[in-house]
Amino acid sequence: MSPALDVLGTQPAPDRWIVIATAVAALAAVLPRPIWRLSRNAITIAHEGGHGLVALVTGRRLQSIRLHSDTSGLTVSRGRPTGPGMILTAAAGYTAAPLLGLGGAALLGSHHVTLLLWLATALLLAMLVMVRNAYGIFTVLLTGALFLLVSWLTDPDVQSVFAYAVVWFLLLGGVRPAFELQAKRRHGGAGDSDADQLSRLTHVPAALWLFFFHTVSLSALIGGFRWLVRW
Repeated sequence: MSPALDVLGTQPAPDRWIVIATAVAALAAVLPRPIWRLSRNAITIAHEGGHGLVALVTGRRLQSIRLHSDTSGLTVSRGRPTGPGMILTAAAGYTAAPLLGLGGAALLGSHHVTLLLWLATALLLAMLVMVRNAYGIFTVLLTGALFLLVSWLTDPDVQSVFAYAVVWFLLLGGVRPAFELQAKRRHGGAGDSDADQLSRLTHVPAALWLFFFHTVSLSALIGGFRWLVRW
């Protein structure tokens, strides 16, 4: 079978206990604060990648992406400082990980494990071109290398476990940042957050944008659960 057919073909669904076990593993990477401080880097990659991808799609010029060791990040694009393109770009960060998780769950639900892994690798390599700081290059390169190694060197069973764990992590990990932002804003912090920027752009209260982030992440989690767990 050709490599193209391997990528586009389907793979058997794992046993249900594996699906549940990967969900538990992902939850263990999201809930404990010490582990979350490290694993959150992957959510930041998705967050900043979301800003960058939507900036390009809406016709803005993507200049740079930076990822920092405190799990913060910054994506810089050029174009009109207001308007739909800027609004969509600003809104893409907190919604990126949940929506990527939902898309991944749809692929796994249709048994496209290999396709998911290669698409993720391609997105990471594309993002790497725009990263402009050493820590960011290191984290994206390391993550991309992990996907590449799993895709090339492991058997379908291992690929399936890895893919399910990644998708569960995006779905579950995509929920927590909006609650963290809400807590920071409650204590007077994060005055220049995405929600505050969107408030200035749209004249809609930042609290409503926070509600929007919560709605997207929780809806994606529910939808992803239905794709991944077929009772």
